[in-house]
Amino acid sequence: MKFNVNTDIALTHLLTRKKQTVIASMGVTVGIGIFIFMISLVVGFNKDSDESIFKSVPHLRIYQEDEICKPLIPEENTSFLPIIINPKISNLSNTLINPDKIISDLKKQEDVVNVTRQISANIFYNNGKSQINGLASGVDIIEANKMFDIKSTMLAGNIKDLQSNPNGIIIGAGIADKLNIRINDYISIISSVGIGKVLKVVGIFKTSNSSIDDTKSYINLAIAQQLLRQSSSYVTDIYVNITNPDKAPLYSEKFSALTGYKAEDWQSANESTMAKKQTRKVMFGSISFAILLVAAFGIYNIINMTINEKMNDIAILKATGFSGKDVMNIFIKETLIIGITGTVFGLLVATVLIHFLSKVYIGGDVGYFPIDFEKNVYISGAIIGMFITLAAGFIPARNAAKVDPIEIFKR
Repeated sequence: MKFNVNTDIALTHLLTRKKQTVIASMGVTVGIGIFIFMISLVVGFNKDSDESIFKSVPHLRIYQEDEICKPLIPEENTSFLPIIINPKISNLSNTLINPDKIISDLKKQEDVVNVTRQISANIFYNNGKSQINGLASGVDIIEANKMFDIKSTMLAGNIKDLQSNPNGIIIGAGIADKLNIRINDYISIISSVGIGKVLKVVGIFKTSNSSIDDTKSYINLAIAQQLLRQSSSYVTDIYVNITNPDKAPLYSEKFSALTGYKAEDWQSANESTMAKKQTRKVMFGSISFAILLVAAFGIYNIINMTINEKMNDIAILKATGFSGKDVMNIFIKETLIIGITGTVFGLLVATVLIHFLSKVYIGGDVGYFPIDFEKNVYISGAIIGMFITLAAGFIPARNAAKVDPIEIFKR
């Protein structure tokens, strides 16, 4: 059968030119291996970045948006002088009305994982003559831990101690260092409206974000309400986590309509971080794709050289009954064999590189290097590698199919 004959001829070509075959396969191996490795780096860095963000930022935040004062008389009516000519942010209360009902409605929504309330209070931390400003988050610490995994960031103390101690506080490591405060010490705090409290430090946490560690603390909801001179129903924010955080923008408008308040997704709240993620993706993707293209040109040159050297063989094949499609099939199979071999070894090279790099300890909250095996990356790398390899072999194979045996024999 010609199918088997074509395969035998393709294998014969490859085995008689072992050096070139090995070089072409190595080009594919390096290209695919580096491609998968680089994309895995991007995925790992982005995952680590997201995990760092989600230790303090929810997928969606429900809050009362500030409104701009508008003239009482429309500007298009020129027969009257506008009463307000310098619009400013209106001094409306930022409390959410009936937060329990909002939380209940949100928990009934599909894909919602966690919902918790929070009160944000600007405060000053004091210890003797030392003072720094920061932000205290009034929370139900158990619910907040489910959302932000605060427990994993604790350097000292236990989050349950805040629940059992009404006048407790969990502070960032930066605050503790600057004010020379340790666990079970007392710290004085003063809110922006002048209310002061002396709280017991029941925990110290440390994230990978120094700006959070230097300013943030967790206190009980009741204490936050007292610091702001508000009632027990006062809540400024409701945080929502969903199954897939990447789909948060799709739920933003839906939750705004449901609650009647502004629903801000985490991507919109962290535009600079998202820009960095996109930059990494484009940069590493471009480098990886360039390496694959270099490998493709190598395959093209080797197949093209093989065709030029095998012109007489091609002419004989066509003269003995092989069609142009058969000749093209032979060289496509050569390319396919090189591509499969290179892809298999490329996957192995990527696996080895990822395995060794994932064992490198870099310290801090990151721990080991943020890279891991990603099934989708392997699949896409193999598909892209094979596609580029076949594309590189298609052009010279098509040229071989057009060879006129009579012209060759005339030479």
